[in-house]
Amino acid sequence: MEQLIRDIAPKVLEALEKFPITGIMGPRQSGKTTLCQMLKPAFTYVNLEDISLRNFAKSDPKGFIETYRNGVIIDEIQYVPELFSYLQVYTDQRQVNGEYLITGSQHFLLSQHIAQSLAGRIALFNLLPLSYSELQKGNFMFDNWEEYVIRGSYPRKWFNNIDAVEYYGNYLNTYIERDVRMLKNILNLDVFQKFIKLLAGRTGQLFNQSSLGNELGLDNKTVNAWMALLEASFIAFRLYPYHSNFNKRIVKTPKIYFYDTGLLSYLLGLRTVQDVEIHFAKGQLFENFIILEKLKSTWNFKTHENYYFWRDSSGNEVDLLIEDGAKLLAVEIKSSQTIHPDFFKNMQHFSKVKPDVIPFLVYGGKEYQKRTFGTVLGFNQLNEMKSDLKK
Repeated sequence: MEQLIRDIAPKVLEALEKFPITGIMGPRQSGKTTLCQMLKPAFTYVNLEDISLRNFAKSDPKGFIETYRNGVIIDEIQYVPELFSYLQVYTDQRQVNGEYLITGSQHFLLSQHIAQSLAGRIALFNLLPLSYSELQKGNFMFDNWEEYVIRGSYPRKWFNNIDAVEYYGNYLNTYIERDVRMLKNILNLDVFQKFIKLLAGRTGQLFNQSSLGNELGLDNKTVNAWMALLEASFIAFRLYPYHSNFNKRIVKTPKIYFYDTGLLSYLLGLRTVQDVEIHFAKGQLFENFIILEKLKSTWNFKTHENYYFWRDSSGNEVDLLIEDGAKLLAVEIKSSQTIHPDFFKNMQHFSKVKPDVIPFLVYGGKEYQKRTFGTVLGFNQLNEMKSDLKK
């Protein structure tokens, strides 16, 4: 694990040259600490999950900053948000770039306090678990996409060869005990765990809080708050519909996806590749996998694409729209290993609405093809999307 250089590493090193503080956010066990210690092995490491260090930082933040300076990794800084204002004063006085690397596994707490204290002083990154390209670099190679989906992407699971049921069972329990209790006072954690499982069954579908609330006996306000909690801790996210104005009425409700397909598979009760192959949500699992890989690429390489989906009132839909500057890419995502002509019909329809769109089909096979109605990419060829746009 220590030998694998993450795709995001060059951008983090670049930021350390330009900002006094560099922050890396992401889910627990995504590799934040390993990355920081690999990039800056000489930095002093401080983990605020350590109760004694946390108490020191809370009771005497000024003394804490005076003790830990000149190259410090502060892990899980969300435990002591009071530190942000002290870091602001200290780094403004020092004017030294690359002095602090901070990490956090809760997006909301970090962003809230960074907006108040550290705007303009910090470079922020999101680190998700291993991407497909990183797994390839680590020599974890399989011939089918289902293997990657079922195994998920967390580094420790791959490098220590941990059984998926054991790993994700512990991960889920630890997440609920630590992060959920810290972020929100949820009295019935069993209902919250059921909420996560129900959400998993709706991956790739529209976020219907009324339906979820009815099944769980919760009001819409609580469902939305719990969804925001999952987003803040990098468990699940909402993909929003394309915002451009169209003549026809379009769907305005976001869709639901998970930040790790291994956790998603665990929640759905999938244990083997064969389970995935016969599951009713096979197409949505592949869709989640592809959208997640594109998101990882954007965050790892600090590019500026924006992601959406599009669906009109007649049921015409494009799985993924990518705004890349002035360019708009339409991506149809199909889990089949065989390409069928009707895979292109939604892109053909959308091209009538947006004639300048650049169409792609990503499917469960491995062939690259140039077709009249769009470029075809196998699940292992997502980088070709960028290459094609530069031609």
